[in-house]
Amino acid sequence: MSHPQHHASPELAQITLGFVPLLDAALLIVAREGGCFAAQGLDVTLSRENAWATLRDKVAAGLLDGAQMLAPMPLAMSLGLGRAPCDTLAPLLLSRNGNTVTLSATLCEASGAALGNDPGQSALALGNWLRGAASERRPRLAMVYPYSCQHYQLREWLTLGDIAPERDVELVALPPPRMVEALRSGQIDGFCAGEPWGTLARHCGAGRLVATGDQLWPDHPEKVLGVTRSWAEHYPATLAALLRGLVAASEWLAASPENRHQALAWLALPPYLDHSVRHLESLELNAAPIRQRLYGAGMLRPTPQDALHFAEPIARQLEALDGRFDPGQLAACYSPVHFDAAAHH
Repeated sequence: MSHPQHHASPELAQITLGFVPLLDAALLIVAREGGCFAAQGLDVTLSRENAWATLRDKVAAGLLDGAQMLAPMPLAMSLGLGRAPCDTLAPLLLSRNGNTVTLSATLCEASGAALGNDPGQSALALGNWLRGAASERRPRLAMVYPYSCQHYQLREWLTLGDIAPERDVELVALPPPRMVEALRSGQIDGFCAGEPWGTLARHCGAGRLVATGDQLWPDHPEKVLGVTRSWAEHYPATLAALLRGLVAASEWLAASPENRHQALAWLALPPYLDHSVRHLESLELNAAPIRQRLYGAGMLRPTPQDALHFAEPIARQLEALDGRFDPGQLAACYSPVHFDAAAHH
């Protein structure tokens, strides 16, 4: 798939990267299964983690060399939100878009909420139903992690329907792989998560899509490669090789529909996403309404400007804890310096 070139040899020949079973783990899986990492002199093991907090703590403790991360996670880790501060970098974007707001079929039928061109319409339908319903309990809606685009997008969608997240619904955090079963069993009434979980809920009849992350925040960064600053400083040649491998995987994915079909077959292997992608006939990328992107011009290069969508709610969360937001940390977390260095060489 890729041909090795003359670069500084990686300081580490063997590394372990964490991932959560989602479609936007694809570049890590393609780079490993397709030989892109091997072409850079890296023997990469992928460690499946089902919860974001577990993945975060393993990276911070050095049990993982790096990981697929929620785009806001490096900033939250650096600021000490959710755990002790740990300077963390996002030297590459793994995906843009990909989230869905999914409600139970029962709640959709009762409220009339449905997916359309304007996410405000489905939110308003739910809001009007809530204001007129004599329900004994508030709907319980799940997101994947307190410092995530899913959390912030779910809140933004609710406010479009004049629904107060703290008053009118109950928000809970659940790992993505638990979403569909929790929806099917009635433990939750809806969720905001990345693919394939929204379309899987729709496929099995448990839920329906009512809004997407791309409708709320068009082309937002969703997942990143995350490494600690300490790791990046100790192993610069390894990081550069890792970035080149992921760029090669993205270019290979872009090259043909056949490659994307092969990528889906790799995703369906038991160590990765297994049965959760069996409902997908192809890896449809950048297709309405979800518009998930894993390749394309400028897709992988991080910038602090890209992070502004989620910097504002993180700043509010920090200030609620009597902390002060430093824009310098945003610039440091999402600097393109490592990406540019690897691409230049």
